[in-house]
Amino acid sequence: MTNEKRERMARILEVLREKHSDAPITYLDHKNPFEMLIATILSARTTDAYVNKVTPELFRKYPTAEKLAEADIEDIRRIIYGVGAYNNKAVFIKDTAMMLVEAFDGNVPQSIEEIVKLKGASRKTANVVLQVAFGINEGVVVDTHIRRVSQRLGLTEQEKPEKIERDLMGLLPQSEWGEYARLIGAHGRRICGSRKPKCHECPVSQLCPSSET
Repeated sequence: MTNEKRERMARILEVLREKHSDAPITYLDHKNPFEMLIATILSARTTDAYVNKVTPELFRKYPTAEKLAEADIEDIRRIIYGVGAYNNKAVFIKDTAMMLVEAFDGNVPQSIEEIVKLKGASRKTANVVLQVAFGINEGVVVDTHIRRVSQRLGLTEQEKPEKIERDLMGLLPQSEWGEYARLIGAHGRRICGSRKPKCHECPVSQLCPSSET
């Protein structure tokens, strides 16, 4: 069964590489690893589009970990108002900035173990930052889109992100972990939506056990 899944996954990715060749590695606007980290923390339970609305002012006023660490918490709350759980996230990103300054000389660390120690940073956050900012594949990003599409494609039966990630890591060579997230994430956004998947438009419908075509 595992070999069958590996072969099917390889075929799926081959098709999606052509279908979503223009898909970006991230939809969050950023200029450096610090901005990528903060934007990713803010994006939890919030659309990337909304995060991109608030980060320009945030990064203009506080462009470095040192500056954000010294920021007034109420000003941070004002800037990110509207982001889900913005009160808590204001504390998270300020505390994260302080930890970056105190423990990492203001730089974003380059390992999952170190990033998840930062306030508001999950394993998903760490995987996103490592892949996007540094080109490092330590794991597979499992966001809401990747979770949904991976389950529908029959590549995992798990519900918890950590277990889904473990399944996917076992089916893919490590060099493909970031590419899988890019393509499957794009497919989830563009075709395999949560409420009304466009199975009639899906180029991998014949490889999908959940297809309604």
